[in-house]
Amino acid sequence: MKLDILVFGAHPDDAELGAGGTIAKEVANGKKVGVVDLTRGELGTRGSAALRDKEAKKSAEILGLTIRENLEFADGFFSNDREHQLQIIKMVRKYKPEIVLCNAVDDRHIDHGKGSKLVSDACFLSGLIKIDTKLDGDDEWQNPWRPKLVYHYIQWKNLKPDFVVDISGYIEKKKESILAYSSQFFDADSEEPETPISSKNFLDSVSYRAQDLGRLVGVDFAEGFTVERFVAVDSITNLI
Repeated sequence: MKLDILVFGAHPDDAELGAGGTIAKEVANGKKVGVVDLTRGELGTRGSAALRDKEAKKSAEILGLTIRENLEFADGFFSNDREHQLQIIKMVRKYKPEIVLCNAVDDRHIDHGKGSKLVSDACFLSGLIKIDTKLDGDDEWQNPWRPKLVYHYIQWKNLKPDFVVDISGYIEKKKESILAYSSQFFDADSEEPETPISSKNFLDSVSYRAQDLGRLVGVDFAEGFTVERFVAVDSITNLI
């Protein structure tokens, strides 16, 4: 199955927090979008891996994802090495996305920057013909595939975006997909330990950060992304 966009996140809920509005908008525009979570978030203070599996499935239904997979890397301890790169390569070659979205290049959680570089490196390596991969249980060798574009969404830190996407009609869908992770975010009745993302301020920041980015470009809400390489366009009018 070929996807238009494949989104990677170090943890379940990373994709929603960083790019949930963009995902919802592209799905509404008829694009096939999938998410691959690197870990099950098993080291998270609140909830459990099993619960987050269920929450990720619910969020996928809300966003209308074509696929969602979890590579079950070790939360907090995965590395940007050959073993993990090959698993990413298999996903890229399996779904052949034109665009890959992945974690912030620099962030508070160590898995975010680490996951960002891992996915970016693997996307390049995925295009090399001399790297052989097979899906588990499949006898056929995969063909090389390199996404045309790799973009990084923005997470905890207020990184300066290289471009923003207008998500004005999709902010509510983004918030709904985030709240599918009820174990992780603000709940006045919860008796779980508090974390940096469980406060009401953090939940409110989903809207006000998107609103502030939107203000800067003259729309109601926006999501920001950074790029590693120059982006080429056919015409300067395509930037409007």
